[in-house]
Amino acid sequence: MTDTIYYLASCDTCRKIIKSLPKSANLKYHDIKQDPITVEELEYMHSLSGSYEALFSKKAQLYKSMDLKNKNLTEDDYRKYILEHYTFISRPVFIIQDKIYIGNTQQNMLQVMKALENV
Repeated sequence: MTDTIYYLASCDTCRKIIKSLPKSANLKYHDIKQDPITVEELEYMHSLSGSYEALFSKKAQLYKSMDLKNKNLTEDDYRKYILEHYTFISRPVFIIQDKIYIGNTQQNMLQVMKALENV
């Protein structure tokens, strides 16, 4: 699979991260709002991350408005919600050389930058 960043173009954090990427980074940019994640893409992410919950954003407005934190969500639930609405995927998600990096923590972004140096 091509090295890819899954992001939301309207997300300020995603835009800042994209600006900080090295110009030499050879990434496919995938805006998850304009081009929703496919079942195949999600399954690949799941195979790399080990769970749908790891890919799921509990910071999403919909998570709060749907009161999902008070429900016992299963892996199937996480999968279903991610496929139903782009806001439920943690972002950005980088896939670089068949390794996955989920979210925007400082530690994660340091790992992304290191991985991009080795491409």
